[in-house]
Amino acid sequence: MITRLRRAFGVLAPEQRRVGLAALLVLGSMLLPWYSKTTNAITSQGLAATHESKMAITVPSFVEASIFLVAIAVLVLMFARGERRAFHLPFGDGIVVTAAGAWVGFLVFYRFVDQPAGGTTKTLAYSYDLSWGIFFGLLAAAFLAYAGTRLKLSSVAEPPLPGDDPTTAASRPRRQRPPRAAREPREDAEAAARRRREAPTETRPPEDPPTAATSVAPARRPARPEPRDRPEVDGGTQLSFDEQE
Repeated sequence: MITRLRRAFGVLAPEQRRVGLAALLVLGSMLLPWYSKTTNAITSQGLAATHESKMAITVPSFVEASIFLVAIAVLVLMFARGERRAFHLPFGDGIVVTAAGAWVGFLVFYRFVDQPAGGTTKTLAYSYDLSWGIFFGLLAAAFLAYAGTRLKLSSVAEPPLPGDDPTTAASRPRRQRPPRAAREPREDAEAAARRRREAPTETRPPEDPPTAATSVAPARRPARPEPRDRPEVDGGTQLSFDEQE
């Protein structure tokens, strides 16, 4: 079992390891003194009061049981992901882990408002107060919610189901940007094309001349009308008035 745990932990992504660590911190906080129990007993010498620290796991109730089960469920989820178990959760692992952290935080905060109920018998009475360990539980719950948010933003690929296409968007890892050396030639070509499109008409480079097959013959000018024949006037001899008579 230790070998399986070690192998599964090595397969997990850094964001998934952070989630597992947060769940372990939630469980560890339950081993700290969350409550202080005060007991007032009637003895032969009179009334005697005793104080003792109580861990959250030794004061079982709905709140402590829910916190314990949620932390175990998150650890089981990360262990299954480490063993590449193929299954999908509604809204993804990141949303589920974030909701688990928020639920644990709500339950711990509820204990700040309502401590475990005390009790009385014929000879004694006991009550519970908060102790310093519960504050670590609240911090662990906040860390679990933060780890779930980081897991959601990282878009870690889930193992595809047998009938799924491994290249679908749900199982495809986050797209990485190409290196800058590979982006520069493409960006330079796009910038040059954009400058050519935005250039004014008179500064655009001349287009290639049309080929012989696509050239258009120049329009023919209309023929000028030829002048009409005018009668020739003999201006060589001019008669005087006397000769005409």
